[in-house]
Amino acid sequence: MSNYQWDSTFTALFERCVARYKAGDLDFEGYYDESDLAFLDSIGYGKREFFDFVEDFARENVPTLTTAILIASVRRDYLREIMKGVKSDHVVATSSLPAKAAELGGYVWLPRIIAKARAKLRGELDPDTMYCCGGDRRFLRGQDIAPSDFLRAVWAAGDDDEKILEYVKSRGKEAEAS
Repeated sequence: MSNYQWDSTFTALFERCVARYKAGDLDFEGYYDESDLAFLDSIGYGKREFFDFVEDFARENVPTLTTAILIASVRRDYLREIMKGVKSDHVVATSSLPAKAAELGGYVWLPRIIAKARAKLRGELDPDTMYCCGGDRRFLRGQDIAPSDFLRAVWAAGDDDEKILEYVKSRGKEAEAS
C-alpha cells in the first residue's frame, strides 16, 4: 500500500464494498481479502468500522465517501503521530458511553460524541458503535461542524471538555433547550 495514495486505496475499497452491499450482499465478513485487511489495519480501521460507513452510505447517501476519507485521515494521523503506530487493545463498551440525553453546556449529545470521538481517535470504539452515526450527524449538522473537524478539535483539546465546549460554541449555534 502506498502512503502517497492511501486515499485511492480507501476509495476503491469503499466503492467495491458499496457495490456489493447494493447488490444484496450484506455480510461484510466476506468483503475483504488479505490485502484489504492489511490496508485497513495500516490506517487503524477494523472490518466492521469500515463497513458502517459503507452501509450508511449505501442506504442513506451519508456520510459521503469524502467524509469517510476525512475521518479516516484523522484516525490514521492520530495512530501515526500520537500512538506511534501502536494500537490500543482497550475497547470502550457502548454501555459506558454517556447517555444520549446527557448534555454539556446545554448541548444534548455533546458528552456522548466527545467520548465517541476520543475512542475513535484511539481505535477503541466497540465494533457495534459508530463515530458519525445518525445521532452524531444530527448533532454535528445542527452545529455546522464537519465530523473530521470535530475529531481534530477533540484531538487538540486532549482531555479538556471545556475546550471542546468552547469550540462548539464558537461555531455560532446556540444550545437547544432540553
